Amino acid sequence: MAANPLLANFAIVLSRPLIPENIGSAARVACNMGIPCLRVVSPTELDYERMLKMATHKAAHIIHEMKVYGDVREALSDFRFVVGLTARTGGERKPIMAPREVASRLFFYAAENSVALLFGSEDRGLTNEEIRLCHQLVRIPTAEFSSLNLAQAVMIMAYEIFLASFQECEQTSPMLATSAELELMYERVKDILIKINFIQPENPDHWMMNIRRFFSRLGLRSSDVNLIMGICRQVNWYSKARVQLRGEEKPETENGFIKDSSIIK
Repeated sequence: MAANPLLANFAIVLSRPLIPENIGSAARVACNMGIPCLRVVSPTELDYERMLKMATHKAAHIIHEMKVYGDVREALSDFRFVVGLTARTGGERKPIMAPREVASRLFFYAAENSVALLFGSEDRGLTNEEIRLCHQLVRIPTAEFSSLNLAQAVMIMAYEIFLASFQECEQTSPMLATSAELELMYERVKDILIKINFIQPENPDHWMMNIRRFFSRLGLRSSDVNLIMGICRQVNWYSKARVQLRGEEKPETENGFIKDSSIIK
């Protein structure tokens, strides 16, 4: 069966995999479902013989062409939409969709954008830091026991995307900003929001999650990111200029935050 050419815009990214056989099995799944790209971040062991044994000769090229990274941000930097697979819910891990729900949406983005499917390690899954890098979270529904083998999880997600590739998509997404562009923007936004006391300086990444979700829903382009970065620069310049003014009346503060401010959460 011929694969949809848009499947070439998808990649499987395994963060901190422990077992070489699981990497090989993920490569075989990628080959089965027409996804040509596999990236691995900080693997515990890279035994090519064990990986190739599970990949079989049909998927051997995916192992040989696989890219290995030491940092998940670097591995995701050139992707424009990142989907994270997680078995855990609550806290920062929301909103969550099922694979079948999100698959069609991913093809909407894939027409003009590269899409990463991010999987965590076998024992711990995705970390909170990795979750923050995702634009959408996916949880595979199960009965009481929610933990799946890594290669099984890759197969289920890749299969749903493969099925969605046969559906007609009337609209396509515009080209989105890359993960690297977004992460730089989030750092600037975080700094500014701390300066104007919108978020607390203690654990700011936690307070930034709602901001990240908001921008993820909008689907920012590179031009949008540049606009927001420009606003941040102007706010930063203005705040410095105000501080330099002599005789400026300072607002009453408490523990470093402006009292009676309606924006403090």
